[in-house]
Amino acid sequence: MLQFALVGSALLLTHTLGPGPSTAAGSSSSPAAAVSPVLDAKGPWRQGRDPELLAILDEHVEQLLQEDPLDAVQRGDARHAQRLADLSPEAIQKGRDLRRARLQRLDRLDLARLSEVDRLDADLLRSELESDLAQARFFPEQTPIDARSGPQVWLPQMHDPLPFATDADYADHARRLELVPGQIDQIIEQMRAGLAAGRVPPKVVMVGTVDQCLMLATDDVRESPTLSRFYAPFRARPMTDPAAVRARAAIRDGIVPAFARLGAFLRDEYIPKCRETVAYSDGVDGPAGYDQALRRHTTLPMSALDVHALGLSEVARIRAEMMDVIARTDFPRKDELSGDELFGAFLAYLRTDPRFYYTRAEDLLAGYREISKRIDAEMPKLFTVLPRLPYGVRELPAITAPTSPTAYYYRGSIEAGTPGWFMCNTYKLDQRPKYEMVALTLHEAVPGHHHQIALAQELKNQHPFRTFSSYTAFVEGWALYAERLGLEVGDGGGPANTISGSGAGSGDAPAHLYSDPYDDFGRLSYEMWRASRLVVDTGIHAKGWSRTQAIEYMLRVTSLSPLNIEREVDRYIAWPGQACAYKIGELKIRELRARAEKALGDRFDRRTFHDALLDSGALPLPALEAKIDRWIAQRE
Repeated sequence: MLQFALVGSALLLTHTLGPGPSTAAGSSSSPAAAVSPVLDAKGPWRQGRDPELLAILDEHVEQLLQEDPLDAVQRGDARHAQRLADLSPEAIQKGRDLRRARLQRLDRLDLARLSEVDRLDADLLRSELESDLAQARFFPEQTPIDARSGPQVWLPQMHDPLPFATDADYADHARRLELVPGQIDQIIEQMRAGLAAGRVPPKVVMVGTVDQCLMLATDDVRESPTLSRFYAPFRARPMTDPAAVRARAAIRDGIVPAFARLGAFLRDEYIPKCRETVAYSDGVDGPAGYDQALRRHTTLPMSALDVHALGLSEVARIRAEMMDVIARTDFPRKDELSGDELFGAFLAYLRTDPRFYYTRAEDLLAGYREISKRIDAEMPKLFTVLPRLPYGVRELPAITAPTSPTAYYYRGSIEAGTPGWFMCNTYKLDQRPKYEMVALTLHEAVPGHHHQIALAQELKNQHPFRTFSSYTAFVEGWALYAERLGLEVGDGGGPANTISGSGAGSGDAPAHLYSDPYDDFGRLSYEMWRASRLVVDTGIHAKGWSRTQAIEYMLRVTSLSPLNIEREVDRYIAWPGQACAYKIGELKIRELRARAEKALGDRFDRRTFHDALLDSGALPLPALEAKIDRWIAQRE
């Protein structure tokens, strides 16, 4: 799952929700600049480009930087270093008005005069603007909190990807902490607007949010602000350091009361008015809201019924492969049972046998680090271009772990001097099986999220606009495809170039990184997990499934632990449509690879194919398909 980008074993989240200058911004410690350094006036990507389109793209990037000051700092733009995003209704509306006007300017462009690169940028910007404006009809800013997302989750972590190298960096962050209460009040204002409109989330996704807020507002933290997670960047500074003094005051006098205020609002005013029903279609936005969510996340015009049917088909296919893998394990009862009885008994074995679980958090983290280094050595077999930015493995913060998925990826930044982070959940180790670890590392770290996102950040011959693009179906589809690449590399040998015809349990070449059949079953279980999402997400939001029905379905068809399944189902309830993008994106990438292998035969090279998939940043699936078709045609 990808966090702080667009997102995990996946999702796409941003630091902030809305546009506009902070009403309590203050001045930056850095000299003001008329244009962001991100928009290098002498960038080689400006040569030969249409001036009118360049102006529109530049304005769009400036707006994005203005809307998300933390992202701007990560990108080396310190102009907004002493700001937080303005989430007020006025700022949100201003951002939408700017997008609408920009779309009208695009409409007036003479597309016939544009070069291919200009046309692609114009098409991508149009797609992004149209999607943003379509989503705006359902006012997502009015439902900004659930147990996995919201200010109680991301504000205490906002310092993690930021640079802290100079005194000015600490002073800037102290100022950001002073602005937190104002942003909390804006969020409460948005949620009250949602209450007035009848736009509220299901109660089940709010479970735990009050405690999350109040954990940030305890008497201990009020009396000793150094205990607060907000103080983490300042712990290495002397207590007399001016920025540290300001930070402690901001926590004691502003942040603690603000989160106490938010927790009380949620407990006393908001949650009692949330819905008992779980389907997005049951809310004020109705089926149209869910249809839009599916289109936004998948980038394809698939109906909920089409997605549901695809999911059922994929579940059946993967189930057959899983039965083949069970036959290769040392499960003691595999020869005495068959069919559903065998499958159920095997899942019970995986969920309960101590051999599949660590008992110490440090051992789980060490296991992920060891797998990461093994995969790092295989990367040149899959790509000719690797990113400069490194990554590390970290533990998820305790405050968010109980309600979080198994892992996240947090992007880093060369400009800010911060690595990418593969964030691992160590809460309830008896729910974190070892057999999932290879697939999860391939997804979150390399060749999955870290590789793809770091390459996108380092694009050199594209307008910087392209480094901001993040489409769930592409980003998460790639990461799921990356899990399957473990079949192609490792110590087992096997097919050197193509994946046509390979498969777990088929009797073909060894499974490489999945040579242990339990790891291979973990891979298939993760693929089954994503396929079951197509069924469960649409079942909940379009077919009237209950939460219990969704949980029971996933317990039957996946090997995920009961805790993980409950968290996953609550996530699908909270984020309609998002989870469907993984499998749909992965299937499209596999389709494109099969097309390229068939067309090119012996001339197909997986390394350059993978490079071509990633060298333009994230794309909507139709744009990706058109690009790969051109790539194939150039090589035929």
